[in-house]
Amino acid sequence: MDATRNPFSPGAGTAPPELAGREEIIRNASVAVGRAVLGRAARSQMLLGLRGVGKTVLLNRIAELAVEQKCETVFLEAPEDRTLVQMLVPQLRSCLFRLSRIERAKDLSQRGLAVLRAFAGVFKIETGGIEFGVKAEVGTADSGDLEADLPELLLTAAIAAKQAEKAIVLLVDEVQYLAQRDLAALIVAIHKVGQKGLPLVVFGAGLPQLAALAGEAKSYAERLFDYPDVGPLPDEAARDAIRTPLQREGVQIEDAALAVIVSHTKGYPYFLQEWGSQAWNVAERSTITKRDATKATARAVEQLDRGFFRVRLDRLTPRERDYMRAMAGLGPGPHRSGDIALKLAVDVTAASPLRNGLIKKGMIFSPQHGDTAFTVPMFDTFMLRSIPEWAPSPTPDSDRARRKRR
Repeated sequence: MDATRNPFSPGAGTAPPELAGREEIIRNASVAVGRAVLGRAARSQMLLGLRGVGKTVLLNRIAELAVEQKCETVFLEAPEDRTLVQMLVPQLRSCLFRLSRIERAKDLSQRGLAVLRAFAGVFKIETGGIEFGVKAEVGTADSGDLEADLPELLLTAAIAAKQAEKAIVLLVDEVQYLAQRDLAALIVAIHKVGQKGLPLVVFGAGLPQLAALAGEAKSYAERLFDYPDVGPLPDEAARDAIRTPLQREGVQIEDAALAVIVSHTKGYPYFLQEWGSQAWNVAERSTITKRDATKATARAVEQLDRGFFRVRLDRLTPRERDYMRAMAGLGPGPHRSGDIALKLAVDVTAASPLRNGLIKKGMIFSPQHGDTAFTVPMFDTFMLRSIPEWAPSPTPDSDRARRKRR
């Protein structure tokens, strides 16, 4: 069929043509935003899930809902090499400038800009010559203690938003990459803003370990957030994610073809988009058959191996690859850390630095104490395809482990 009409769009954070199976999360987010606009307590949310489940898509949809409700949005993506302050300053500056155009909020917004300028100065943020239009306010959010200053800064911004009869919706993607200091300061700020009943609500998204990281940063974090689980789609929602976009284009799909796609993708939204896209491209007629879906499977796996999976593998050191390959040899997981170490032929203590490094890189996580699982669905089968013949690299640790087993 005509590739230019292909409705499916596999990509990082790209909105699918049918956002199926996420109605409850979207509804709850809309309620939280609406409550914030009314100045009523609204619990912030952290969306938790593996790679490819659509967390970024949901954050983007929540941002759209916020704009529809006349909110100011601040969208941050936390990479591994930038601080929260570096990301926040330019985005919050733009937000405060927009608020300053509202006459009744002009003075409070300009004060917010003065506080932001002081905040940026004390944390030595390079602003690239951008103007604040005001002098820095001395004595507010300029102590150099992030846990003290960030709450003051966000309180000032939220007060300006309240005067403008708006709410600020702060959205943070990849929250697990925030340094503990940054995450702790953000949690304190949310807590203090909530205590004042000011119109600011936070939506974050991250890998499953985020809930534990938030709890480690501040023990009361579990009471501040809802933690919706963003997992694979239920069977019928997965079918809708494929069938509905096709029907809009006047294309049908056989039930048997749908069954093939849902079975291979296990309901993961990114994979559904890849399989749907490939099925469209291989189909010669306006009904996608089981044969088309089978042919699409081979193409989808090849595409994932070249892109979605490969870019993650390429980030790993040789020893980290060994760890991941040892995990893959045990199956999809989760696996006990001791079993992975045994497969690697090293002591658990020797494997621990590798495990910690992979957790920091977002490749694996610990669903519970002593367990380890992949953050990328189906990564085990990719590792087996990518490294079919494998044996653990010899190291002094592996030699010691073998002698100990003897």
